[in-house]
Amino acid sequence: MKNLMILSGGFDPIHMGHVYMIQAASLVGDIVICLNSDDWLIRKKGKPFMSWIERATIVGNMKYVIDVLPMNDDDDSACDGIESAYTKYKKKYDMIYFGNGGDKNPVSTPGKEQELCKQLGIGLVWELGGTTKVQSSNWSLDQQGQ
Repeated sequence: MKNLMILSGGFDPIHMGHVYMIQAASLVGDIVICLNSDDWLIRKKGKPFMSWIERATIVGNMKYVIDVLPMNDDDDSACDGIESAYTKYKKKYDMIYFGNGGDKNPVSTPGKEQELCKQLGIGLVWELGGTTKVQSSNWSLDQQGQ
């Protein structure tokens, strides 16, 4: 059985929590990253630390990641990315999952993402890489005075 795991995030900057999440996701299947836009990072934390192309290049060259997709995240959800990945890969995989890191759960993940996954038959996987957030991009930047 061939599985695909869709992950989304800003990965700005990438840190060990992302690595743990990707390693855990690789146990389920191949990985597609839906990468948040620079505009989303501006809304979230004031400015991006790295540009989209820098982040895409780094995560796209990580072991187990087969593709990095841009997404329209104007609604602050990963719905566009999930749908794009599903459309692109649905015929190549037996099962597709949408995964979330340790700090994400059914309460903290946008309901519209969960509803879209349910409509498309995409499985939801929680706590990839552990049950708690081991590191945060914001924590890293705060320590450096960014």
